[in-house]
Amino acid sequence: MTKAIHMVAGIEVEPTLTIDAAMPDALEQLDLQWHEKAWPLLAAPGPGAFFILPPGGGGAAVGWVPVKDIAPPGLPSRVAAATGTPEFVALSADGVHLCAATEEEYEYWIIVRSLD
Repeated sequence: MTKAIHMVAGIEVEPTLTIDAAMPDALEQLDLQWHEKAWPLLAAPGPGAFFILPPGGGGAAVGWVPVKDIAPPGLPSRVAAATGTPEFVALSADGVHLCAATEEEYEYWIIVRSLD
């Protein structure tokens, strides 16, 4: 799990896609881009179920939690509504794809990594 976090939050991480956080519809764009870039990789191996590392403090202590996003698109916005930030890390059910949404200084990042 620590390795996964470093793959998406380490100092040398390059985003797959960036969105200017100053845009009026930045969070909406993050939702749409997440649904286009990450969600298909996470949901592909099965019926839309994947794992998420609970966002915020203490998430690593909880570990990977199985989830099914039944209301796509909009996962980053729903996470932000609950935690105050759209940041989270997700893992495909087959353990092959690691995806994250992060909030950097002036941008939202989507990071997609293959673990195979």
